[in-house]
Amino acid sequence: MSMRHDTNSDMQPQTRPLLIELFTEELPPKALQRLGQSFADALRSSLDQQHLLADGCTVRPLATPRRLAAVFDAVLRQAPEQHYTEKLMPVRIGLTEDRQKTPALQKKLQAKGLEELSVDDLVIESDGKQEYLYARGVAPGIALQPGLQKALEHAIQQLPIPKVMRYQLADGVTSVRFVRPAHGLIALWGDEVIPVSALGLQAGRHTEGHRFMSEGALEITSAEAYEKQLLEEGAVVAGFETRRADILQQLQKQAAALGATIGDDPEVEALLDEVTALVEHPTVYTGEFDPAFLRVPPECLILTMRLNQKYFPLFEPETGKLTHRFLIVSNMRVADPTHIIEGNQRVVRPRLADAQFFFETDRSTRLEERVGQLATSVYHNKLGSVLQRVERIRRIAGHIAGQLGTDASAADRAALLAKADLNSNMVGEFPELQGIMGAYYAEGDGEAPEVVEAIRNQYRIRLDAPVTSASLTSAILFMAERLEVLVGIWGIGLVPTGERDPYGLRRAALGLISAYEQLAAGGLLAINDHQTLRLESLLEFTASCFEPGTLAEDTTDAVAGFVYERYRNQLSIHDRNVVDAVLSLAPPLHQVLARIHACAAFAELPEAESLASANKRITNLLKKADSDPGEVDPALYSEAAEKALANRILEIAPVAQQQFEAGEFSASLATLAGTRAAVDDFFNDVMIMVDDPAVRRNRLALLQKLHQSMNQVADISRLAQ
Repeated sequence: MSMRHDTNSDMQPQTRPLLIELFTEELPPKALQRLGQSFADALRSSLDQQHLLADGCTVRPLATPRRLAAVFDAVLRQAPEQHYTEKLMPVRIGLTEDRQKTPALQKKLQAKGLEELSVDDLVIESDGKQEYLYARGVAPGIALQPGLQKALEHAIQQLPIPKVMRYQLADGVTSVRFVRPAHGLIALWGDEVIPVSALGLQAGRHTEGHRFMSEGALEITSAEAYEKQLLEEGAVVAGFETRRADILQQLQKQAAALGATIGDDPEVEALLDEVTALVEHPTVYTGEFDPAFLRVPPECLILTMRLNQKYFPLFEPETGKLTHRFLIVSNMRVADPTHIIEGNQRVVRPRLADAQFFFETDRSTRLEERVGQLATSVYHNKLGSVLQRVERIRRIAGHIAGQLGTDASAADRAALLAKADLNSNMVGEFPELQGIMGAYYAEGDGEAPEVVEAIRNQYRIRLDAPVTSASLTSAILFMAERLEVLVGIWGIGLVPTGERDPYGLRRAALGLISAYEQLAAGGLLAINDHQTLRLESLLEFTASCFEPGTLAEDTTDAVAGFVYERYRNQLSIHDRNVVDAVLSLAPPLHQVLARIHACAAFAELPEAESLASANKRITNLLKKADSDPGEVDPALYSEAAEKALANRILEIAPVAQQQFEAGEFSASLATLAGTRAAVDDFFNDVMIMVDDPAVRRNRLALLQKLHQSMNQVADISRLAQ
């Protein structure tokens, strides 16, 4: 029934804690935290909508590798009565002339479960246009059992299951779909079992403890006792966040005892989440490997330990250098962990040996000799091989180097070798090491340091430090790679949609923007340089590197718009009108921040509002003009305010122009603020759209001249409120 509810609070109904647990086979670890939170949130949402939660009721989501659970601290046995008002239909449709129910009204009442109401039970009220029939009354609140049944079904249906399994129940006939086979269901209100069902299971009070550290079956006495019983009798830490905090504390304590650290990079946090989802009773032990393996690049060893074994490598605190020790998060707490530690050390050794073999085998072939093999690797069936992509990147890198007035040989060499590690053994085993391994191999081949660094940094998300002459080759390759992917992938129609962006075009655009910012920060792209590396011309050159007919005709314009739109989103911390005013001119990317700061400062001036409004008015007048008004003819001036504005423009415009050319954007706008009085007088005293076409064109030409001077830094009309 669709109703307007008012909770009856005249009585204080009894509340108890509520426990719901689904006991399953091992759940996918990378999804466990999200599944646990979603399960609790969906239960809460449904129970709340049914008014079964007491005021202030809180829910605690719980999740282990073999269970999803939620504990509510105050749930009602039955929801309170609900006053309702139900708008039915117009009187003329619902009642006959002798005030009997029409078939339409009878059908409406039946659909809403109100068929027992008589005509006398209904209320007639006007909505201001016509009279309507309303049903008013008190509906009994839903009992916990049917309400919980509904909530449980809703929660299971809403789970963000990464991959659904279909499995058969014990009857050999019925099959259900869930993330993993479920074997038990608990529903306790206090100590009372609520008879609900799900996934072919009937609710009870039994679950299982730790697979190895408990006797298995547990009988949960009450919702309040659930977590304590699981821990004390079942050796299971039920709370995901509790286990995570415990693991982190143990890791840090063990590392500190060894004079080491687990590191602070994002991969540590991700691994911590994953191991939390793999264990029910975490215990941390220390393992070690042969120090001889440290001759292999540390990234290989770290990735092997984290990705394959779920170990936490240890590092020297002062240098960050990898040590030969690692921490193991075990699902077993034993008095003598020797067998656990030795077993893990035996497992990791062949993994590290594989990494060592891959590295040494790869080094026997020079990186340069691998380039030709890229011809057999397809980049995209519409864009050719990886080797063809490399040739495009080389051309783009050479063009950028030429624009920046630097020797292109280092950038060309870096671009040539950039993708050569893709067919190496190590990258074949660990794709995450693209570029990193290429840098090691290039260094081993004796390549120039700037080439090595460019290869290493090519896959970074963004440049976050000012570009210097030493890092210029890296910046050039970084830009060339992103320009090639933006134009190529966009040009064949693989445009980002919604959350889908499989080729990372959004990330590429932001990376490109960061390169412009850091080139400016390092002084290699001067703020007063209005032409070097203009985005539009750079995109046009990039497009010319592809085979004719490969790209859609509007590719470069579309990509330019996309890049500026990404920049707009990134600049959300600034005033929206200021950002729009600057980006509407599509200025050189390295000038955007400086122009925004200048425009923001201008907006604070007392002249800003008046000039922005006048500018907006001028924009509209020029749009309505039949044609370009052309040059100003001083002989046609007839009004004093007209002459005064013309003189003020002649006086101020060259100064503002000179300041603009010098990159002094704040000074340029401040200078133009000096036209305010003359502009105000002009609009107060001068009729622009006069009958005389020559005078009208001349006045529009004067305004156009003013408009051009005022809108070089930003379109200040967009500052008008």
